[in-house]
Amino acid sequence: MCLRDVRLFLLATVVAVVALFAGYGTPAGDLAYTVVYLALCGLAWWAALRLADDRRPWLLIALAQTLWFLGDAIEMLYNYLADGAVPAVGIADACWLAGYPLVAAALVRMARRRAPGRLRGAVLDAGTLTIAAALLAWEFLIGPYVGQGYSLADTVVPALYPVADVVLLAGVLVVVLSPGTRGVPTRLLFGAAAVLLGNDLAINVLPQLADRGLVSEWIGYEASSRLGTIVMLGNALMTAALLHPGRAELTRSGRRVPTLHPARVLFLGLALMTTPTLTLVHAGFDTRTFIALGAAAMCTVFVLSRFTIAVREQDRTQAQLAFQAQHDPLTALANRAALGEHLAALRPTAQTPVTVLYLDLDGFKDVNDSYGHDAGDAVLVAVAQRLAAVARAEDLVSRLGGDEFVLVCPGAGMPDAVRLAERIVLTVAQPVAFRGHHLSVGTSIGIASSAGEPGTDRPGALLRSADAAMYQAKRQGRGRWVLADAAPALPAPRVEAAGAHAPV
Repeated sequence: MCLRDVRLFLLATVVAVVALFAGYGTPAGDLAYTVVYLALCGLAWWAALRLADDRRPWLLIALAQTLWFLGDAIEMLYNYLADGAVPAVGIADACWLAGYPLVAAALVRMARRRAPGRLRGAVLDAGTLTIAAALLAWEFLIGPYVGQGYSLADTVVPALYPVADVVLLAGVLVVVLSPGTRGVPTRLLFGAAAVLLGNDLAINVLPQLADRGLVSEWIGYEASSRLGTIVMLGNALMTAALLHPGRAELTRSGRRVPTLHPARVLFLGLALMTTPTLTLVHAGFDTRTFIALGAAAMCTVFVLSRFTIAVREQDRTQAQLAFQAQHDPLTALANRAALGEHLAALRPTAQTPVTVLYLDLDGFKDVNDSYGHDAGDAVLVAVAQRLAAVARAEDLVSRLGGDEFVLVCPGAGMPDAVRLAERIVLTVAQPVAFRGHHLSVGTSIGIASSAGEPGTDRPGALLRSADAAMYQAKRQGRGRWVLADAAPALPAPRVEAAGAHAPV
């Protein structure tokens, strides 16, 4: 599904939720609620089942949404078939509560897939924040109702909802705090969790505020009873992350080196202050209490500041090492290792082919022999800059070594690749100024495209075909490009056409 369709889907869901909130409790509103919710569940299952890989987390999310729907459907049946005699604790609660750990398990699985072996820091930070959230849930949502004379079921089951929220919070924190790309799909999942958690918190808190006269009874009871419709918005956000073209960022290992965001330090500081603050609140506020609380806050600030400095220094070192491992030291282009990883991650289709341009400089050895290796380095740097300038933002420009370069162009068809090759031939042929001299080189280019053919997604197939086509270009006179048949089933690449360019 394209981005436009995802936006339209979310907009339609928002409109439907607003309408369902207004019509809540009426027969027509309940029927519309059932139809919309069932359609959302069906869409989640359809989108998850059609995935070729990485489908298990999405299947767990689809199952959780279905259980939440069943819980609502069971409660609705009680309203209509039992004259509103809905049991305080029943099967509906089992369905609602079962969905939370399923979503949390899906999120943790995503985090393990996108950052294998690099989750230790995320788990520790998520654990710190989760413990603080669990303490607050006990203090304000669970503890006040323990020992109030309710039955065991009426005491335990309502208390399980804040526990389920804490479990869901732990799962989303592991994803958000883990290394990897944080694009739109990650934000959609975070937004979904925020909607679900905020909705549950409002349902628990608004009636208490109404009892204390802080909000009107309509807001505390009538509006809070309608907040169940907001759950569909959270479900829609999760489904939108599944439908988004960039959903692979949630289940595929990312290359980005994580950095310590200031907000992360702030939330960790607040989590560390939770226990001493609540302890001092129970002890009562006086001068000694404020002094102790201030001292605890200052110690937390000093510890986190020292922690931040150490982590930032380590991040800079890791970023430098990661850059060196993935980039050529002379031209700063991607190196052979980065090229191999990039090719391995691509999945060509008939609609989104992948095209590779393999370049070798013409006359480069003469420059080295006549003017020295410094001149050759200057030519390589200039060629690298020119290639980066003519390439698209989504293209990968790499240097394999010596005077060989490779461009990987995802989504580019053969006509686009030919136009790009023609620009490269003309651009590279421009002289390079070096110590009063004008150094001239040319380039021979081999072009290979997947064209959606089966088997061309193998990492080395396109590269080998483009390499063979490049040597064919050199044999035909240099300063030109040659197309290759990239199908790996053929014994050797077939030359289809040659650029009508004079040798440089």
